[in-house]
Amino acid sequence: MQIRRLAALAFASSTLAQTYTDCNPTNETCPSDTGLNLSTYSVDFTQGASDDWNMTYGSVSYDSSGAAFTITESGDAPTMQSNWYIFFGVITVLMRAAPGTGIVSCAILESDDLDEIDWEWLGGSVDEVETNYFGKGNTTSYDRATYVDVTDSQDTTHNYTIEWTSAATTWYIDGTAVRTLAYADALEGENYPQTPMRVKLGLWAGGDSTQNAGTIEWAGGETDYDDGPFTMYVEKIEITNYNPGSTYTYGDKTGAYSSIEVDSSDATNSTSSTYASSNNGTDISSSSNSTSSGNSSTSSSSSSTTGTSGASITVAGSIMLRVVVALASSRVS
Repeated sequence: MQIRRLAALAFASSTLAQTYTDCNPTNETCPSDTGLNLSTYSVDFTQGASDDWNMTYGSVSYDSSGAAFTITESGDAPTMQSNWYIFFGVITVLMRAAPGTGIVSCAILESDDLDEIDWEWLGGSVDEVETNYFGKGNTTSYDRATYVDVTDSQDTTHNYTIEWTSAATTWYIDGTAVRTLAYADALEGENYPQTPMRVKLGLWAGGDSTQNAGTIEWAGGETDYDDGPFTMYVEKIEITNYNPGSTYTYGDKTGAYSSIEVDSSDATNSTSSTYASSNNGTDISSSSNSTSSGNSSTSSSSSSTTGTSGASITVAGSIMLRVVVALASSRVS
């Protein structure tokens, strides 16, 4: 099975890697990225839409289950991204993947120079999730993906967390670490994701008949749209940004984390929660509660929030105990 997957990945690489960027800072001088200037942030999509997020393709609806990404026919690929970037931190998504042969649910981090950290769920594999990463869009090898067991990813809401620092990236499911990638293990850091990233959420049909054979094989087979509609639900997202700032600027063309310049002049150690008062995405409001925790910014997130399934959105306690240390090691001056 693993050999077949690797072969399929070789054919499907151009689709699996997010190989498009408006401006690649390793090739040219690009505008600064808009940063998340808060140390902690959360959004509850069960309450409706948020102005902090925009649709880059298609549309989503909102109900008590959260943001509903739905495919009903060939060509559907609803995709959402944050309006800002983060620079190292903890990203938690509370969600249910979509069913359907060939249907791919995604929650990823992506940078302007094509660094990427992924969660991907295949609709035909209800008890499995793929973790993956790319550095600078490099698709010369196809052995980066791992496949992790998860119980009933389509009908049960799970907590999927990524802890991303300059030293290592760890993927967690419901508070349990399932994979760790060290900086040195990614071609001695050359392929390690290390530049400011947006959060992106999406659903697409890897099994669409227009896809190449390798992509269809990787996705689990050809999609039959008569079996649809196919829906992914995202309930809530919670973020700890280790380097809050209003902008992130590439100081040179190396794509190294040490080259990133952070404008933290108006950054705050505060928590922002955004929500809508109605499910049609209107009347967006936000609240911000300042803390006095100094650099230990995540201490303001000690209380637990639960989604409709009861799965906790609070970042795993084992992560939170290390946040102060991680802040010190990952903060860029």
